[in-house]
Amino acid sequence: MAATSRMERELIQKAVKAVTTATTSIEKLRAQCLSRGASGIKGLGRTFKIMDDDGNRSIDLKEFSKGLKDFGVMMEKPEMTELFNDLDRDNSGSLDFDEFLIALRPPMRQCRKNLINQAFRKLDKTGDNNITVEDLKGVYNVKKHPKYLNGEWTEEQCLRTFLDTFDSPDNKDGTVTEDEFMNYYAGVSASVDSDAYFDLMMKNAWKL
Repeated sequence: MAATSRMERELIQKAVKAVTTATTSIEKLRAQCLSRGASGIKGLGRTFKIMDDDGNRSIDLKEFSKGLKDFGVMMEKPEMTELFNDLDRDNSGSLDFDEFLIALRPPMRQCRKNLINQAFRKLDKTGDNNITVEDLKGVYNVKKHPKYLNGEWTEEQCLRTFLDTFDSPDNKDGTVTEDEFMNYYAGVSASVDSDAYFDLMMKNAWKL
């Protein structure tokens, strides 16, 4: 289950407003990401992942600033430096970008995180911490998909399109990691005020 268009609109409206009222750099960056919809934080994560040439999953201030600019974040250089320094808790001069993305996620109650983890585990049939089209077969039913019914798409195409909703718009690689799934649903969660509604929505969507 991806965010509905109504939820996506509400999230974007809230985030656009939050950009102007944010009191800290991390709140401002979070709002700018969510103003792109539920996939915004995950999209920024992918931008940094692509930049991580040596695969050490950490970035310095120069890479951090470039990544934010490449993603289209509107932030002055002193503000980026201040944000980097705030996040660099051990003063090492580099950020672990997984920790950075966790800090960027909108705050979520543990009950919501548990539901998101349950949904991921159900979809990740192979247990390798990645969701692929193969994982979705037998878990997500495409038989009622309009394009499957009219013969325009195969089951594989329907599943891949569904998987792409959780992937980053600029880098759809057909694989969704646990972090990407959590980053996506952190965005969805930000548009749902009620824990009870979020619980119902997740359980209905994933038959948890």
